[in-house]
Amino acid sequence: MAELLGVAVLGAGHMGADHIRRLDQVVSGARVAAVADPDLDRAKEAVADLDGVTVHADPLAALAAPGVDAVLIASPGPAHEEPLLACFERGLPVLCEKPMVPDSTGALRVVEAEARLGHRLAQIGFMRRYDAEYGRLKSLLDGGGLGRPLMLHCTHRNVSSPPGFTSAMLINSSVSHEIDAARWLLGQELTAVTVLRPRPSAGAPEGLLDPQLVLFETDRGALVDVEVFVNCGFGYQVRCEAVCEQGSARIGEDHTMLVTAAGGAREEVAQDYLVRFADAYDREVQAWVDATRQGRITGPSAWDGYASSVVAEAGVRALESGVRTAVALAPRPDLYADVSR
Repeated sequence: MAELLGVAVLGAGHMGADHIRRLDQVVSGARVAAVADPDLDRAKEAVADLDGVTVHADPLAALAAPGVDAVLIASPGPAHEEPLLACFERGLPVLCEKPMVPDSTGALRVVEAEARLGHRLAQIGFMRRYDAEYGRLKSLLDGGGLGRPLMLHCTHRNVSSPPGFTSAMLINSSVSHEIDAARWLLGQELTAVTVLRPRPSAGAPEGLLDPQLVLFETDRGALVDVEVFVNCGFGYQVRCEAVCEQGSARIGEDHTMLVTAAGGAREEVAQDYLVRFADAYDREVQAWVDATRQGRITGPSAWDGYASSVVAEAGVRALESGVRTAVALAPRPDLYADVSR
Protein backbone atom coordinates (compact mmCIF):
# COMPACT_ATOMS: atom_id res chain seq x y z
CA MET A 1 0.00 0.00 0.00
CA ALA A 2 1.18 3.53 -0.78
CA GLU A 3 2.27 5.82 2.04
CA LEU A 4 -1.11 7.55 1.80
CA LEU A 5 -4.29 5.47 1.61
CA GLY A 6 -5.76 6.02 -1.85
CA VAL A 7 -9.54 6.34 -1.50
CA ALA A 8 -12.15 6.10 -4.23
CA VAL A 9 -15.19 8.20 -3.28
CA LEU A 10 -18.44 7.05 -4.87
CA GLY A 11 -20.93 9.89 -5.01
CA ALA A 12 -20.12 13.60 -5.27
CA GLY A 13 -23.34 15.09 -3.94
CA HIS A 14 -23.83 16.85 -0.60
CA MET A 15 -22.35 14.02 1.50
CA GLY A 16 -19.77 12.85 -1.02
CA ALA A 17 -18.40 16.33 -1.64
CA ASP A 18 -18.03 16.86 2.10
CA HIS A 19 -16.11 13.59 2.43
CA ILE A 20 -13.85 14.60 -0.46
CA ARG A 21 -13.10 17.86 1.36
CA ARG A 22 -12.55 15.94 4.60
CA LEU A 23 -10.11 13.46 3.05
CA ASP A 24 -8.20 16.28 1.41
CA GLN A 25 -8.15 18.88 4.18
CA VAL A 26 -8.91 17.26 7.55
CA VAL A 27 -7.97 13.59 7.66
CA SER A 28 -4.33 12.51 7.77
CA GLY A 29 -2.93 9.42 6.08
CA ALA A 30 -5.25 9.40 3.06
CA ARG A 31 -5.82 11.03 -0.29
CA VAL A 32 -8.62 11.02 -2.85
CA ALA A 33 -7.49 8.78 -5.70
CA ALA A 34 -10.72 8.54 -7.69
CA VAL A 35 -14.28 9.83 -7.64
CA ALA A 36 -17.39 8.49 -9.35
CA ASP A 37 -20.76 10.11 -9.95
CA PRO A 38 -23.31 9.79 -12.78
CA ASP A 39 -23.08 13.58 -13.05
CA LEU A 40 -19.53 13.95 -14.36
CA ASP A 41 -19.63 17.73 -14.11
CA ARG A 42 -20.51 17.50 -10.43
CA ALA A 43 -17.71 14.97 -9.87
CA LYS A 44 -15.18 17.18 -11.65
CA GLU A 45 -16.27 20.20 -9.63
CA ALA A 46 -15.83 18.29 -6.36
CA VAL A 47 -12.17 17.52 -7.13
CA ALA A 48 -11.32 20.63 -9.14
CA ASP A 49 -8.61 21.67 -6.68
CA LEU A 50 -7.11 18.19 -6.23
CA ASP A 51 -4.28 16.68 -8.23
CA GLY A 52 -4.01 13.10 -9.44
CA VAL A 53 -7.69 12.20 -9.11
CA THR A 54 -9.43 10.23 -11.85
CA VAL A 55 -13.12 10.96 -12.48
CA HIS A 56 -15.65 8.31 -13.55
CA ALA A 57 -19.36 7.96 -14.26
CA ASP A 58 -19.25 4.23 -13.41
CA PRO A 59 -18.52 3.42 -9.74
CA LEU A 60 -16.98 0.07 -10.63
CA ALA A 61 -14.50 1.84 -12.90
CA ALA A 62 -13.45 3.99 -9.94
CA LEU A 63 -12.78 0.85 -7.89
CA ALA A 64 -10.36 -0.32 -10.57
CA ALA A 65 -8.63 3.04 -10.96
CA PRO A 66 -4.88 3.31 -10.32
CA GLY A 67 -3.89 3.98 -6.71
CA VAL A 68 -7.18 2.91 -5.12
CA ASP A 69 -6.60 1.08 -1.82
CA ALA A 70 -10.01 1.60 -0.19
CA VAL A 71 -13.48 2.91 -1.00
CA LEU A 72 -15.86 5.40 0.60
CA ILE A 73 -19.46 5.03 -0.62
CA ALA A 74 -21.52 8.22 -0.35
CA SER A 75 -23.99 7.64 -3.18
CA PRO A 76 -27.76 7.22 -2.59
CA GLY A 77 -28.70 4.08 -0.63
CA PRO A 78 -30.21 2.10 -3.54
CA ALA A 79 -26.85 2.30 -5.33
CA HIS A 80 -24.83 0.76 -2.47
CA GLU A 81 -25.23 -2.99 -2.88
CA GLU A 82 -23.39 -3.43 -6.18
CA PRO A 83 -20.21 -1.56 -5.18
CA LEU A 84 -20.21 -3.17 -1.73
CA LEU A 85 -20.20 -6.64 -3.27
CA ALA A 86 -17.59 -5.51 -5.79
CA CYS A 87 -15.36 -4.29 -2.93
CA PHE A 88 -15.65 -7.70 -1.30
CA GLU A 89 -14.65 -9.40 -4.56
CA ARG A 90 -11.61 -7.14 -4.87
CA GLY A 91 -10.64 -7.29 -1.20
CA LEU A 92 -11.07 -3.53 -0.80
CA PRO A 93 -11.88 -2.09 2.63
CA VAL A 94 -14.97 0.09 2.41
CA LEU A 95 -16.69 2.76 4.48
CA CYS A 96 -20.33 2.89 3.38
CA GLU A 97 -22.70 5.67 4.35
CA LYS A 98 -26.03 4.66 5.79
CA PRO A 99 -28.33 3.12 4.78
CA MET A 100 -25.97 0.27 3.91
CA VAL A 101 -28.70 -1.12 1.64
CA PRO A 102 -32.25 0.24 2.13
CA ASP A 103 -34.10 -3.07 1.68
CA SER A 104 -33.42 -5.84 4.16
CA THR A 105 -33.18 -8.55 1.48
CA GLY A 106 -30.32 -6.74 -0.23
CA ALA A 107 -28.73 -5.90 3.11
CA LEU A 108 -28.77 -9.59 4.05
CA ARG A 109 -27.05 -10.44 0.75
CA VAL A 110 -24.24 -8.07 1.75
CA VAL A 111 -23.97 -9.66 5.21
CA GLU A 112 -23.87 -13.16 3.75
CA ALA A 113 -21.27 -12.19 1.13
CA GLU A 114 -18.96 -10.71 3.76
CA ALA A 115 -19.52 -13.67 6.09
CA ARG A 116 -18.37 -16.00 3.29
CA LEU A 117 -15.09 -14.09 3.20
CA GLY A 118 -14.51 -15.00 6.83
CA HIS A 119 -13.35 -11.49 7.72
CA ARG A 120 -14.76 -7.98 7.72
CA LEU A 121 -14.13 -5.43 4.99
CA ALA A 122 -17.04 -3.04 5.56
CA GLN A 123 -17.65 -0.29 8.07
CA ILE A 124 -21.07 1.39 7.97
CA GLY A 125 -21.38 5.14 8.44
CA PHE A 126 -23.38 5.45 11.64
CA MET A 127 -21.33 8.44 12.69
CA ARG A 128 -23.13 9.12 15.97
CA ARG A 129 -20.96 6.43 17.51
CA TYR A 130 -18.07 8.87 16.97
CA ASP A 131 -19.79 11.91 18.47
CA ALA A 132 -18.18 12.96 21.76
CA GLU A 133 -21.47 13.28 23.65
CA TYR A 134 -22.77 9.94 22.42
CA GLY A 135 -19.44 8.38 23.37
CA ARG A 136 -19.68 9.70 26.93
CA LEU A 137 -23.24 8.44 27.25
CA LYS A 138 -22.20 5.00 25.97
CA SER A 139 -19.35 4.84 28.51
CA LEU A 140 -21.69 5.89 31.32
CA LEU A 141 -24.27 3.23 30.47
CA ASP A 142 -21.63 0.52 30.00
CA GLY A 143 -20.13 1.42 33.38
CA GLY A 144 -23.39 0.58 35.12
CA GLY A 145 -23.26 3.47 37.55
CA LEU A 146 -26.85 4.48 36.84
CA GLY A 147 -28.19 0.94 36.94
CA ARG A 148 -30.13 -0.82 34.22
CA PRO A 149 -31.36 1.41 31.36
CA LEU A 150 -35.15 1.55 31.28
CA MET A 151 -35.89 4.05 28.51
CA LEU A 152 -34.29 6.23 25.87
CA HIS A 153 -36.08 9.44 24.91
CA CYS A 154 -34.85 10.70 21.54
CA THR A 155 -35.50 13.80 19.45
CA HIS A 156 -34.61 14.20 15.76
CA ARG A 157 -35.59 17.51 14.12
CA ASN A 158 -34.69 19.03 10.76
CA VAL A 159 -35.33 22.53 9.46
CA SER A 160 -37.11 21.21 6.36
CA SER A 161 -37.35 18.09 4.25
CA PRO A 162 -35.96 17.97 0.70
CA PRO A 163 -38.20 17.58 -2.36
CA GLY A 164 -39.54 14.05 -2.74
CA PHE A 165 -39.18 13.21 0.96
CA THR A 166 -41.87 10.70 1.94
CA SER A 167 -43.59 9.75 5.17
CA ALA A 168 -41.72 6.42 5.14
CA MET A 169 -38.40 8.26 4.86
CA LEU A 170 -38.95 9.84 8.27
CA ILE A 171 -38.27 6.33 9.55
CA ASN A 172 -35.94 4.66 7.03
CA SER A 173 -33.80 7.75 6.45
CA SER A 174 -34.02 9.97 9.54
CA VAL A 175 -34.81 7.54 12.39
CA SER A 176 -32.32 4.98 11.04
CA HIS A 177 -29.67 6.87 13.02
CA GLU A 178 -31.68 6.47 16.25
CA ILE A 179 -32.18 2.78 15.43
CA ASP A 180 -28.44 2.20 15.35
CA ALA A 181 -27.72 4.53 18.27
CA ALA A 182 -30.25 2.72 20.46
CA ARG A 183 -28.86 -0.73 19.59
CA TRP A 184 -25.34 0.51 20.31
CA LEU A 185 -26.05 2.48 23.49
CA LEU A 186 -28.11 -0.28 25.06
CA GLY A 187 -26.32 -3.30 23.59
CA GLN A 188 -29.77 -4.70 22.78
CA GLU A 189 -31.70 -5.63 19.67
CA LEU A 190 -34.96 -3.88 18.80
CA THR A 191 -37.81 -6.38 18.65
CA ALA A 192 -40.97 -4.39 17.85
CA VAL A 193 -42.04 -0.94 16.67
CA THR A 194 -45.18 1.17 16.92
CA VAL A 195 -45.67 4.49 15.11
CA LEU A 196 -48.08 7.18 16.30
CA ARG A 197 -49.06 10.03 14.02
CA PRO A 198 -50.31 13.35 15.35
CA ARG A 199 -52.06 15.76 13.02
CA PRO A 200 -49.36 16.87 10.54
CA SER A 201 -47.65 20.20 11.14
CA ALA A 202 -48.81 23.14 9.03
CA GLY A 203 -45.19 23.41 7.90
CA ALA A 204 -45.14 19.91 6.40
CA PRO A 205 -45.59 19.52 2.63
CA GLU A 206 -48.99 18.28 1.50
CA GLY A 207 -49.39 14.57 2.23
CA LEU A 208 -46.30 14.23 4.47
CA LEU A 209 -47.01 12.66 7.87
CA ASP A 210 -44.73 14.91 9.89
CA PRO A 211 -44.04 14.72 12.81
CA GLN A 212 -44.20 11.11 14.01
CA LEU A 213 -43.62 9.38 17.35
CA VAL A 214 -41.81 6.07 16.92
CA LEU A 215 -41.74 3.61 19.83
CA PHE A 216 -39.31 0.66 19.90
CA GLU A 217 -39.20 -2.32 22.26
CA THR A 218 -35.96 -4.20 22.95
CA ASP A 219 -35.10 -7.82 23.68
CA ARG A 220 -34.23 -6.98 27.30
CA GLY A 221 -37.29 -4.97 28.20
CA ALA A 222 -36.21 -1.38 27.52
CA LEU A 223 -38.28 1.17 25.57
CA VAL A 224 -37.02 3.73 23.07
CA ASP A 225 -39.18 6.61 21.83
CA VAL A 226 -38.21 8.93 18.99
CA GLU A 227 -39.89 12.21 18.10
CA VAL A 228 -39.00 12.79 14.45
CA PHE A 229 -39.97 16.17 13.01
CA VAL A 230 -38.35 16.97 9.67
CA ASN A 231 -40.03 20.33 9.00
CA CYS A 232 -39.71 22.03 12.37
CA GLY A 233 -38.57 25.22 10.63
CA PHE A 234 -36.00 26.49 13.12
CA GLY A 235 -32.99 24.18 13.26
CA TYR A 236 -31.37 20.76 13.33
CA GLN A 237 -31.65 19.16 16.76
CA VAL A 238 -30.67 15.70 17.95
CA ARG A 239 -31.12 14.83 21.61
CA CYS A 240 -31.12 11.66 23.69
CA GLU A 241 -31.94 11.02 27.35
CA ALA A 242 -31.25 7.70 29.01
CA VAL A 243 -33.47 6.95 31.99
CA CYS A 244 -32.01 4.25 34.24
CA GLU A 245 -32.92 2.60 37.54
CA GLN A 246 -30.69 4.95 39.55
CA GLY A 247 -30.53 8.14 37.48
CA SER A 248 -30.69 9.68 34.04
CA ALA A 249 -28.34 11.34 31.55
CA ARG A 250 -29.17 13.68 28.66
CA ILE A 251 -27.11 14.78 25.63
CA GLY A 252 -27.65 17.19 22.75
CA GLU A 253 -28.56 20.32 24.66
CA ASP A 254 -27.26 22.67 21.94
CA HIS A 255 -24.27 24.09 23.82
CA THR A 256 -23.45 26.56 21.06
CA MET A 257 -22.52 30.22 20.79
CA LEU A 258 -24.68 32.73 22.68
CA VAL A 259 -24.74 36.11 20.92
CA THR A 260 -25.77 39.22 22.87
CA ALA A 261 -26.40 42.42 20.90
CA ALA A 262 -28.88 45.24 20.41
CA GLY A 263 -30.58 44.71 23.73
CA GLY A 264 -31.17 41.00 23.29
CA ALA A 265 -29.55 37.60 23.19
CA ARG A 266 -29.84 34.65 20.85
CA GLU A 267 -28.39 31.16 20.89
CA GLU A 268 -27.28 29.68 17.60
CA VAL A 269 -29.03 26.51 16.45
CA ALA A 270 -27.32 24.24 13.90
CA GLN A 271 -29.15 24.17 10.57
CA ASP A 272 -27.61 21.03 9.10
CA TYR A 273 -26.34 17.60 10.16
CA LEU A 274 -22.95 18.35 8.62
CA VAL A 275 -22.65 21.20 11.13
CA ARG A 276 -24.01 19.41 14.21
CA PHE A 277 -21.96 16.27 13.61
CA ALA A 278 -18.91 17.74 11.84
CA ASP A 279 -16.52 16.49 14.52
CA ALA A 280 -18.15 13.05 14.52
CA TYR A 281 -17.69 12.70 10.77
CA ASP A 282 -14.06 13.79 11.09
CA ARG A 283 -13.37 11.25 13.83
CA GLU A 284 -15.24 8.51 11.98
CA VAL A 285 -13.26 8.88 8.75
CA GLN A 286 -9.96 9.33 10.57
CA ALA A 287 -10.59 6.16 12.60
CA TRP A 288 -11.47 4.28 9.41
CA VAL A 289 -8.31 5.49 7.65
CA ASP A 290 -6.10 4.64 10.63
CA ALA A 291 -7.56 1.16 11.04
CA THR A 292 -7.43 0.44 7.31
CA ARG A 293 -3.78 1.42 7.09
CA GLN A 294 -3.14 -1.07 9.92
CA GLY A 295 -5.05 -3.83 8.16
CA ARG A 296 -7.99 -3.72 10.58
CA ILE A 297 -11.74 -3.10 10.22
CA THR A 298 -13.54 -1.50 13.15
CA GLY A 299 -16.75 0.41 13.82
CA PRO A 300 -20.34 -0.38 12.83
CA SER A 301 -20.52 -3.56 10.78
CA ALA A 302 -22.55 -4.88 7.88
CA TRP A 303 -24.67 -6.66 10.48
CA ASP A 304 -25.49 -3.27 12.03
CA GLY A 305 -26.44 -2.00 8.58
CA TYR A 306 -28.66 -5.03 8.03
CA ALA A 307 -30.33 -4.75 11.45
CA SER A 308 -31.08 -1.08 10.83
CA SER A 309 -32.72 -1.92 7.50
CA VAL A 310 -34.88 -4.66 9.05
CA VAL A 311 -36.03 -2.44 11.92
CA ALA A 312 -36.73 0.47 9.57
CA GLU A 313 -38.81 -1.77 7.31
CA ALA A 314 -40.84 -2.90 10.32
CA GLY A 315 -41.25 0.77 11.25
CA VAL A 316 -42.61 1.64 7.82
CA ARG A 317 -45.09 -1.27 8.04
CA ALA A 318 -46.16 0.00 11.47
CA LEU A 319 -46.61 3.50 10.05
CA GLU A 320 -48.78 2.20 7.22
CA SER A 321 -50.83 -0.24 9.30
CA GLY A 322 -51.14 1.69 12.53
CA VAL A 323 -50.39 -1.41 14.59
CA ARG A 324 -47.43 -2.71 16.59
CA THR A 325 -45.10 -4.61 14.26
CA ALA A 326 -42.56 -7.25 15.26
CA VAL A 327 -38.95 -7.19 14.03
CA ALA A 328 -37.57 -10.46 12.66
CA LEU A 329 -33.80 -10.68 12.19
CA ALA A 330 -32.05 -13.51 10.39
CA PRO A 331 -29.58 -15.58 12.44
CA ARG A 332 -26.44 -13.58 13.14
CA PRO A 333 -23.34 -15.02 11.44
CA ASP A 334 -20.43 -15.87 13.73
CA LEU A 335 -18.38 -13.12 12.05
CA TYR A 336 -20.52 -10.52 13.86
CA ALA A 337 -20.91 -12.30 17.19
CA ASP A 338 -19.54 -9.43 19.28
CA VAL A 339 -20.82 -6.51 17.23
CA SER A 340 -22.94 -3.86 19.03
CA ARG A 341 -22.74 -5.69 22.34
